[in-house]
Amino acid sequence: MTSRLLVIGGAERDRPGGTAILRRFVDLAGGPRADIVVIATASGEPASLEAEYTALFTRFGARHARGLRIADRGQANDPAVVHALAPATGVFFTGGDQQRITTVLGGTLADSALQRLVREGRTVLGGTSAGAAMMSGTMILGGSAPGVGRASVRTGPGLEFLPGVLIDMHFAERGRLNRLLSAVALYPHELGLGIDEDTAILSDGDRFEVLGSGTVTVVDAGAATDIRVPDEGPISLAGARLHVLSAGSAFELTGRRPALAGAAAERGHAA
Repeated sequence: MTSRLLVIGGAERDRPGGTAILRRFVDLAGGPRADIVVIATASGEPASLEAEYTALFTRFGARHARGLRIADRGQANDPAVVHALAPATGVFFTGGDQQRITTVLGGTLADSALQRLVREGRTVLGGTSAGAAMMSGTMILGGSAPGVGRASVRTGPGLEFLPGVLIDMHFAERGRLNRLLSAVALYPHELGLGIDEDTAILSDGDRFEVLGSGTVTVVDAGAATDIRVPDEGPISLAGARLHVLSAGSAFELTGRRPALAGAAAERGHAA
């Protein structure tokens, strides 16, 4: 079986019709048979987010939705937490501070249990905002300096549920193209994925599909002819590829090939 990941750019609860992404998560987790665990480790107010998301998932048809409080590494290494995760058909990480997720869960029994559940295809993993950023191997932590340069992005290790990518969220709304370009120039072996609000990628193995009302911007430095990253000052990046994908579009991660929504139908009509 293949890993199923729903990676959301944030604000999916705040847009008209945006809950369609969360409804899709419930369907992926089994619909009326879904047993969903909500983890709000990233948040400074975990109780309110646990209550909000469990109520939404139940309203959208899940058989059971429950919060699982993991506030420190002691709890993340508690066998009772592993036991609580075992029956979950869906696990959802809320927004907040992505570094808190990795410092609390990284390398713990809970981390190992989640990796195994997702790898074996027993659990669909969803995350929004910080819960999306932590899914990459190299995680974007922040950065708001102008221009493309080292000072424009801060990175650290993620939990690597989706290897080979850098994930940035709230992408168009917060003008984060420079930040993603900076990150990809520093880590050119990674694909940069900038996910707009109320937008998600659904990854199933080596391919992802775009969902929602916005777009996903893919920055690919694999074909770049020159990359220059000085210790200070602007980065130079020549020949990189950039793709902007709307809902229904797909992308092959290994081949680094996009397929735009409606492309097959348009080719057939032209023929």
